[in-house]
Order: sequence, then structure tokens, then C-alpha cells
Amino acid sequence: MLVQKYKDMLSGKSVIRQLSEFATARGKEIGYENVFDYSLGNPSVPVPQTFTNEMMKLLTTRESSVLHGYSPSLGITSVREAVAASLERRFGLPYRREHIFMASGAAGALAHAFRLVTEPGDEVLCFAPFFPEYRPYVDLTGAVLKVVPPDTESFQINFEAFEAMLSQKVMAVLINTPNNPSGVVYSRETLARLADVLKRKSAEYGHTIYLISDEPYREIVFEGVDAPCVSQFYDNTIMCYSFSKSLSLPGERIGYVAVNPACEDAEDMVNMCGQISRGIGHNCPPSLIQLAVAETLELTADLKVYETNMKLLYEKLVKLGFTCVKPGGTFYIFPRALEEDAKAFCDKALKYDLVLVPGDTFGAPGFFRMAYCIETEKVERSLAALERFVEENYSRG
Repeated sequence: MLVQKYKDMLSGKSVIRQLSEFATARGKEIGYENVFDYSLGNPSVPVPQTFTNEMMKLLTTRESSVLHGYSPSLGITSVREAVAASLERRFGLPYRREHIFMASGAAGALAHAFRLVTEPGDEVLCFAPFFPEYRPYVDLTGAVLKVVPPDTESFQINFEAFEAMLSQKVMAVLINTPNNPSGVVYSRETLARLADVLKRKSAEYGHTIYLISDEPYREIVFEGVDAPCVSQFYDNTIMCYSFSKSLSLPGERIGYVAVNPACEDAEDMVNMCGQISRGIGHNCPPSLIQLAVAETLELTADLKVYETNMKLLYEKLVKLGFTCVKPGGTFYIFPRALEEDAKAFCDKALKYDLVLVPGDTFGAPGFFRMAYCIETEKVERSLAALERFVEENYSRG
């Protein structure tokens, strides 16, 4: 017999993926260049040439068994050492290889982090708006994801609601900054207050509440925006990172878990990740890609286009009467729709070949997401379609 819970999930496919499929099909009809597809967060800028050069160098100078063989369970030792040294250099925390576990992207890193600190029935809190895949990531471990309602004025943490939900059953709190879908970066004040609450509640409940920090957008931060290192604020932080966005490598599935050196049982936690891998199959990410990223850890793709696109969209949206918190990073913007039902709003936009994602799936009904990781020329052309959509449906413009 097939497992019913996975069969049930077939009727709840990702709205983002469904809209992306619609955009692809529509593109076959009118040319994809004429579809203003803001559905999917797929990086649009090329991989840095330095990374490509490093790949070619490895392929022509290293033994096949080294490049294509299994890596050790925790990742290649030299790569873990390089990641730790980079983190120490950048953020001033004494990371060592014993604190690093190489993973198959941020999703793989999160899969390990949740299993490190929760048992079935435990609760994990996250903050709306949130990446919708968090729900299956957590719930399929046997733990339960609970979502704190958003502060829609700033998309910082709604602390009143958070403390009301922070019960004895909560073993971990999951944050994502810079945030998908809002583009907001949590401030130092927010992170300091969050750390204070977690310390106080951990002491009150007699067990550690871990902070799991999902950081795939850490390097996409706009000019003048302060993006603090989360691990500097709270000892019991588990950092989950991916190179998908910084190096434009989503298809290579490479990232890591970095346990704060001050975390309780930090070294045991990394060794436990190797054992968790035995049960979930998220083990031994590609050796070739590990070796290549180790040589490009502090490089990024040319990310400036994302800020250019953000400014174009933000200025146009505000001019058209949208309420919108200005993003501090990522390649997402999350305005309030011009009617209460964001799904109806996004359905109407499809008639103008504007593919927008309703905010309900992110835990923020009434808002919608635009993933502006597309060519700037296409963003510019989409502005006329956006204006026409608003004028013809909402008498604004």
C-alpha cells in the first residue's frame, strides 16, 4: 500500500511551481520573453568566471577518484577547514572544521538541523511570511511547524505573538534573514531581542531552545543595509547556508551546517549529522563541487542587478499606490495586493502576462510575491503591463 501522507501531498503541490509551469506553457504560446514571470526564485546572473576556471582546473589536474568519489560523511576535511576559516575571518567566531558539516544545499542543511534538535511531537516556530517548503521540511520529521503571525508594518518579528506561542514544547525557532518572501533583513535590535527571549525561555523551561538560521540570501544585501550575523547574538545557533544564490549554483546542491562553536555539544552535533545522513540520504554532496566552492568561498556572482531590479519595481509599485516594505536584500519584493483576496488579484494579473505569487502560501494573506531575478530589460518592460493591470482593474495609476 502506498503511504497516504505522501499521496495526500499530491493535491497540495507548490503554488510557486504551478505558476512557474503556467509561465513556461504561456511562453510557448507567445514567446517566453513576453511573459513577465515573477514566480520562481531561480538566480538569473552567471556563475563567477573564477568558479568556472576552478572547475576546469580541478577537472584537468586532479585524479578522477578524488573528484568523483564519495566524500567523507561529514564532508571533505580541507573544505570544512576552509569554510570554518572563512566564517571566523568574516564574523569573528572561532569556527573549526569540527563545527562544519557539508550538505546538499540549504534544504539538506535544514533537514539535518531539524533532526538534530527535535523529536516527533516537538514544535518548531517560524515567522510569517515564510518559505512555504518549511512546512513539509519540518512536519515530515515528525515535529510540528507552527507559524507566528507577521508584523505586516515592518516584517520584523511580531514579538507579542511569538512569546504567546513559545511553549514548553518548542525545541527550535527557525528564522530566515534576509527573508524570502519579504526581502526584509532582521535588524540588530530584532536579533538581540530574539536572543534575550530565547535565553529567558530556555532557562524557564529547563531545556535549550535552538535557533536555526536559514541563510541562503546572506550575500544579497543592498547598499546601506546592515545585515548582522545571527550566530553572533545567540550561542545555540545552527547556521544553514547554501551557495545557490551567492554563486548562482542552485543546481549543484551545495551548502553546509555551521554549529556555533559556543553551542552546547557543538562537536557532537556535527558528528550526529553524519549519522542522520544514514537515514535520510542527504549524504556526501558532490566532491567536485565541494572542492570548487572551497576556492571561491568569499566570492559572489555579480549580484548588483538584483538591487537595480528592486529599485525599478519598488518605485513603480509605490507610485501605483501599493503598500510595500522596501526590501533590504534577496531578489524578492512582497507588496500588499490591491484587494483583500491576493489569489484573485494574482489571477487577474495573469491576463496581463504578469505571473505573481499570492501571499497566502507564505502565511501572509493579502500580499503577493515578485521574484525579480530576471533580466533588467524584462523588468522594465513589465512596468507598463503592471500599470495597465492596475489602471484597468483598480482605477489607479
